[in-house]
Amino acid sequence: MKFTKLTLLLLAIISFGSCKKSSNDTKVSKEIKVEKHTDGSGFAYETITNDPTGLRLYTLDNGLKVYLSKNEEEPKIQTFIAVRAGSNYDPKEATGLAHYLEHMVFKGTDEIGTQDFEKEKVLLQQISDLYEQHKSETDEEKKKEIYKKIDKISLEASKISISNEYDKMISSLGAEGTNAHTWFEETVYKNKIPANELDKWLKVESERFSQLVLRLFHTELEAVYEEFNRGQDNDGRKMYAAMLEGLFPNHPYGQQKTIGTSEHLKNPSMVAIHNYFNKYYVPNNMAVVLVGDLDFDQTIQKVNKTFGSFEKKEVVHPELPKEEPITSPITKEVFGPTAESISVSFRSDAIGTKEEKLLTLADMLLTNGEAGLIDLNLNQKQAVQNAGCFPTFLNDYGYHQFYGQPKAGQTLDEVKDLLLSQIEKLKKGEFDEWMIDAVINDLKLSQTKEYENNTALASAYYNAFIHREDWKDKVEFLNELKKVSKQELVDFANRFYKDNYVVVYKRKGEDKNIVKVENPGITPVALNRDKESKFVQDFKKIESSSLQPKFIDYKTAIKSTQTQSGISVSYIENKNNDLFDLNIIFDLGSDHDKKLLIASGYFDYLGTDKYSPEELKKEFYKLGISYSINSSADKTIVGISGLKENLDKGLILLEDLWKNAVPNQEAYDKYVDQILKGREDSKTQKGNILWSGLLNYGKYGENSRLRNIYTYKELKKINPKELIDKIKSLATLKQRIFYYGKDVDAAITSLDKNHIITGDLNDYPEKITYTENETGGNVYFVDYDMVQSEMLFLAKGKEFDPEKMAASSLFNTYFGSGLSSIVFQEIRESKSLAYSAFSQYSNASQQGDSNYLYAYVGTQANKMPEAVDAMMELLTNMPEAEAQFNQAKKATLKKIAAKRITKSNIFWSYEGLKKRGIDHDNRKEMYETIEKMTLADLKSFFNENIKGESYNILVIGNKKDIDMKALSKLGAVKEMDIDYLFNYEKEIIKQ
Repeated sequence: MKFTKLTLLLLAIISFGSCKKSSNDTKVSKEIKVEKHTDGSGFAYETITNDPTGLRLYTLDNGLKVYLSKNEEEPKIQTFIAVRAGSNYDPKEATGLAHYLEHMVFKGTDEIGTQDFEKEKVLLQQISDLYEQHKSETDEEKKKEIYKKIDKISLEASKISISNEYDKMISSLGAEGTNAHTWFEETVYKNKIPANELDKWLKVESERFSQLVLRLFHTELEAVYEEFNRGQDNDGRKMYAAMLEGLFPNHPYGQQKTIGTSEHLKNPSMVAIHNYFNKYYVPNNMAVVLVGDLDFDQTIQKVNKTFGSFEKKEVVHPELPKEEPITSPITKEVFGPTAESISVSFRSDAIGTKEEKLLTLADMLLTNGEAGLIDLNLNQKQAVQNAGCFPTFLNDYGYHQFYGQPKAGQTLDEVKDLLLSQIEKLKKGEFDEWMIDAVINDLKLSQTKEYENNTALASAYYNAFIHREDWKDKVEFLNELKKVSKQELVDFANRFYKDNYVVVYKRKGEDKNIVKVENPGITPVALNRDKESKFVQDFKKIESSSLQPKFIDYKTAIKSTQTQSGISVSYIENKNNDLFDLNIIFDLGSDHDKKLLIASGYFDYLGTDKYSPEELKKEFYKLGISYSINSSADKTIVGISGLKENLDKGLILLEDLWKNAVPNQEAYDKYVDQILKGREDSKTQKGNILWSGLLNYGKYGENSRLRNIYTYKELKKINPKELIDKIKSLATLKQRIFYYGKDVDAAITSLDKNHIITGDLNDYPEKITYTENETGGNVYFVDYDMVQSEMLFLAKGKEFDPEKMAASSLFNTYFGSGLSSIVFQEIRESKSLAYSAFSQYSNASQQGDSNYLYAYVGTQANKMPEAVDAMMELLTNMPEAEAQFNQAKKATLKKIAAKRITKSNIFWSYEGLKKRGIDHDNRKEMYETIEKMTLADLKSFFNENIKGESYNILVIGNKKDIDMKALSKLGAVKEMDIDYLFNYEKEIIKQ
């Protein structure tokens, strides 16, 4: 999926800022209207009354929309450049075009990325002409001959081009999150920049969007094909595509995948891509979104100076097909190696319609994570392994998607029937009327949290632009929801939910629609990393205002007090809103007692002598309060969060549950079955196998935290009362409290009244330790049905040393992370051997543990030997590029200078530092060390910590496709059984 449920909801609901409830909350609303203004420089803009985001919406003379919002909390600006152009508008004979264009916009212009464009463009034209021949040629042998010519001329053209100049410039600003995405109706380009670098960002971006140059085309095309392969290995994406195909048999939503078809990707047209860019990448079809530490008047002047000269053109979006109503269920099947699941989806009206409002409410009544019908009747009662739903609204249509995973022994049709049964409850009005107000307040609560995040707010703005929504309508959205009565919602549900759905069965089995292709044999292109265009040279001369780092004095930033019982309370005031977060912290976890993980999870399914589990969830939801009991390896935290005004009531409920939880054998038996089914499902996920199973085995061998688990028989023998007593007994152990919110005195008073401690607190039991093995000479392989193969190089380094944190940070920027890193350039940009490749020197999170070096490659199996050779060469001999080092150094320093640790993160960042044996903000030492570092220093770090390291090689892929002999050259190959990796038992799941 493209978005989480929370994000999807927020995109549809941006409105009120206050989260307070009052007796007349659902009756009174302030007038919301559009107001027009003119700033001091004469630029006209619009605002919305009672808009908590403070948006200023400008429209330049050429039609460019500019969304500006100010937040001075950190000296950064979230930037988006959004284009109303996505896969819906791909020509039918060239699907995937919009997405491939997105990749190519990073390649530069006639000024960026070239040493001599006049010479280069002649070769690029030859390449374009050859691609047109290639596209029209039907004889496969002749196509191969044409491709060889393309490859040959591309090599010559690459000697003139300069790879990744865009990313080098953007990285030198200290930008973060540099990326882009394409979807049905949009292509969006993303950066988060230090606020003092706005001028330089605008210079680069205005040049980037002024012209399209399709250089380094065939290597990037191969990278996009690897992205296509990743999609073939993703069962979730395949389910999503099948759902869309069923819902939209005529519309591009269901008929044109964003990634495109294999045939179209292998037969591209540079002419068609240019035409698409010229048609849609025009100012009156684009928006610039800036949210952060900015000056409104100065910013709009700068945007107008750079983007205001773009030429306005008439844009005509194609008329897309209409869909006939669905009158009976449509069934689809998807096969793959992951666990079985099911989705049931209903097509809806588009964004901005009355149906969007009604469906938003219906969705939240069905599932809100706490007290919805699906939450209580299916998840809380463990009737299924997992279930939920979420809506999506697009320009022409939307859909409401339900999903479910079966528990052990349950069929997919049984899950489907349970999902539909909850819809029937909604249609019959079997929900409390107060729930409508509660879900609206829940949406307000979520929105308030999101408003503190510049990226989330900026995303809401660009979505409003893409979907042609007036911001006034977004601000009014929750007020409109308040007008909906229970009867109106029930009537809607009966009209909307009928036999008009698409059901997708995800079954385990071989996918016979997989497309596999040969390695085309691309000749590595020249990178010319030691060259610079005149544009870059001029860019470097631009002076930015100084931005000095700010470091935290944790001892003054984190205040301290204590309760009447003598429990230490650390607190930080929430100056932004009326939300709070209260945490009772125990410095023990599963490393002290592995039953804690089982007990804390089980507690979520319990009620008290006063409330059933479902009633308890409702009581918390009424208050706008969430509770949690979470255990990790070294901590257990009991906490509540939500509306400050209801802290006391929430704490009373929590303490009642804590003290008076009632054991339930049936709930525990289901919980055990859920754990076991979860284990079975998790071992079908390739990401979990590589990054959890293989990685832990590569580090620890058999003696790992991951493998130290209870067997099925052991779990069944546990008395649930023992688990309850274990959580209850936490109150007798040493503890401390962290509070983030307003009015700490009221919070302390509530703790004194409700969290009562009697007698001395006990010490923790002794902690289990896990010994890290030495790495080297081992190849651990898991056979998995997939198109790509994934490989992780793992080397154990020296024990954690704070003195290495500066050099490792700079090394990661220069060598292994980001689009302009050495690893990415060499393996993807030059050789096109992988879609994803990176390397990282990772500092241990705890004093006494070892650092590790990771290097990752995800690629088609037939490219793996070449990719391995390329990575090993880099890990043995670090390329030295002075200019690139200087850019990486600037980037690393600017990221530190722009970083502000704020709010509750102050406390949690200090907790992390203390685990490493650090008692202060060590970023100051890191900053000063990096300032003095030279390329020779970085080379020394490489030689001491990277070069010559011994690796365990962790590989997952299809054994039929992988060259096992090539793998054996890296070490002794050991094919791993997945159950053995995780220490699971094969026979215990009831089928």
